Amino acid sequence: MARRVVVRGRVQGVFFRDSTEKEAGSRGVSGWVRNRDDGTVEAAFEGEPDAVEAMVEFCRSGPSRADVDDVEVSEEEPEGVEGFSVR
Repeated sequence: MARRVVVRGRVQGVFFRDSTEKEAGSRGVSGWVRNRDDGTVEAAFEGEPDAVEAMVEFCRSGPSRADVDDVEVSEEEPEGVEGFSVR
């Protein structure tokens, strides 16, 4: 299963990418996370359905310093990515 998310709110400069990388690693989810020029954070997750859904739920709140306003979720075709990276 694969999902892509775009997270809006106060999500840059609050360790969102770092926290997402750690959370994904603990759940065995592959993919990536990056800051976008428009102030949002974008991430792609691949893995077991329960683990991917847990990552989407994590993005709805983010780390403690984040203030998430909205999470846009889209289905993706798995690409067979291995590991998780911060871009």
